[in-house]
Amino acid sequence: MPEEVIIVRESPNLSGTVRVSGAKNSALKLIAASILGQGATTLENVPLISDIDIMCEVLERLGATVERDGHSLCIDTAPVESFETPYELVTKMRASISVLGPLVGRFGQARVAMPGGCQIGARNIDMHLVGLQQLGVEFAVDHGILVATTPKGLHGGSILLDFPSVGATENTMMAACVAEGETIIDNAAREPEIEDLANMLNAMGAHIEGAGTSTVTIVGVPLEDMHACSHATVGDRIEAGTFLAGGALLGGPLTVEGIDPASLRMALTKLEAMGCDVQVGDDFVTVSRVNPLQAADIQTLPHPGFPTDLQAQFMLLTALAQGSSIITENVFENRFMFAAEICRMGADVAIDEHHAVVTGVDRLQGAPVESTDLRAGAALVLAGLAAEGETIVRHIQHIDRGYENYVGKLQSLGADIERATVELGG
Repeated sequence: MPEEVIIVRESPNLSGTVRVSGAKNSALKLIAASILGQGATTLENVPLISDIDIMCEVLERLGATVERDGHSLCIDTAPVESFETPYELVTKMRASISVLGPLVGRFGQARVAMPGGCQIGARNIDMHLVGLQQLGVEFAVDHGILVATTPKGLHGGSILLDFPSVGATENTMMAACVAEGETIIDNAAREPEIEDLANMLNAMGAHIEGAGTSTVTIVGVPLEDMHACSHATVGDRIEAGTFLAGGALLGGPLTVEGIDPASLRMALTKLEAMGCDVQVGDDFVTVSRVNPLQAADIQTLPHPGFPTDLQAQFMLLTALAQGSSIITENVFENRFMFAAEICRMGADVAIDEHHAVVTGVDRLQGAPVESTDLRAGAALVLAGLAAEGETIVRHIQHIDRGYENYVGKLQSLGADIERATVELGG
């Protein structure tokens, strides 16, 4: 049956300048936060990706009016009356669980289907619930629907997260904005997207301090004091890291614009350790390489550690580096599914639980491969650019979830790549 694929051919280099889109992992939460604004919020620098389309549809089904003009979204949540999200949409994308906090904040209750998304781990939402429970939220499960109520209202609390979960920090922070009293979240996630969300919530009338650090303090305000605002999404550091990995793979020089280099500090450190030259400016990073790639050990950790969302891209680099590297995945237990696909192209990767031993090879060979998740798909496309012959990447809907015009941007950098609809069995 016909299937849209990405066809990649060996390319001599990736070089030039590319501007990254707004951060997927931020924009999705900003859209959810607009529920608390109870009016027409304008979001700028919103990427044109399928995950955003799903989140917009979730809000529309809740009653919001959503209008899109290029990279701008106008979301009027004043008409929202429903606090139940549609099962068929929520199960497509795990980030949709982020409407839980703002719905509870606005209505004192919510009904949200258990989330879906990439098959890269259990994605247990227990931490979301523990944080919200400290604010007075009670939970039950009704035929796959998570039912939240606040019989005694929302109140501030002292919350210590077992793990600095981004989603748990965001959901708790959004609900705490309108909880009575003060809330302190310790061991909070420190990702730049947390800070971006806090900046928008503060522009809406919230009182949040410490976002981007391990301790976030929120002083609740009455719901009626929250209002709509205008806000621009930060640049996508993971998209930037993906293109930088491509530049490192093929030599560059490749420059990504529209990103705070500080948000990629650990990844840039690893690029330098692998033999790349890295230059940074206020909102850009340039990578180039003339000597062979060198092996490097990598372990994924919450920010400011090495991002799990760049693990596949850097596994690709180590697959063609001189020597052996050890990659340790500490965030998602199934994220090594990428390894099986790159091994089809000639890579030497041995998996031992949450460790991968990668022994560098001289060449990769083009082959038919499948995107197992968003980041693996993007990395497989890059692998095809460095592989002999032709690579066909299937299941590219995963890539479309998080990369705007990925093929077009790579073409602008010199990649021999195209999207095509072909007849494939299986």
